[in-house]
Amino acid sequence: MSFSSPPRIYLAGFDVFRADAVEHGRYLKALCQAHGLKGLYPFDNEVTQDLAPEQTAALICHANIEMIRGCDAVLANLNAFRGVEPDSGTAFEVGMAVAMGKPVWAYFSAEGSLRDQIEHDAQGFDAQGFQVEDFRLPKNLMLACTWAGSSETAEAGIEALSSYLEAHHAGQS
Repeated sequence: MSFSSPPRIYLAGFDVFRADAVEHGRYLKALCQAHGLKGLYPFDNEVTQDLAPEQTAALICHANIEMIRGCDAVLANLNAFRGVEPDSGTAFEVGMAVAMGKPVWAYFSAEGSLRDQIEHDAQGFDAQGFQVEDFRLPKNLMLACTWAGSSETAEAGIEALSSYLEAHHAGQS
């Protein structure tokens, strides 16, 4: 694993929808810098004004994809968003990074396994009639089986990801 110096970390998550999204991004980037990492936040991309909404969306999508292509690792906020599951855009970004062989470090509040988090009947089916997986994992298996590790907070995640990258880079030297 070869990393740029300092390693470039794409900061994935629904944080971009916060009222204080820009300030929060600055905070995450400062945490990265304090741990020897360069944080890449989606709002770092410039978006042309006065475009149709669909054009703006496509521009943001392609710019974020380019950021992921250019990063060394991803830190992903997989907390519940608008329901029990992580943000679908973040899940896409995680999948893309994994497909490209980039390590992903997730962070989310520990709430037990998916079975603990989602109401289900005695046979394991939710209110909509779908089986709730029971692998004792905190998130869907496609996320939980592909991340390099996870932490409960962004702060702990950035510190752990920095250590992880340092250890794996040293092992390759």
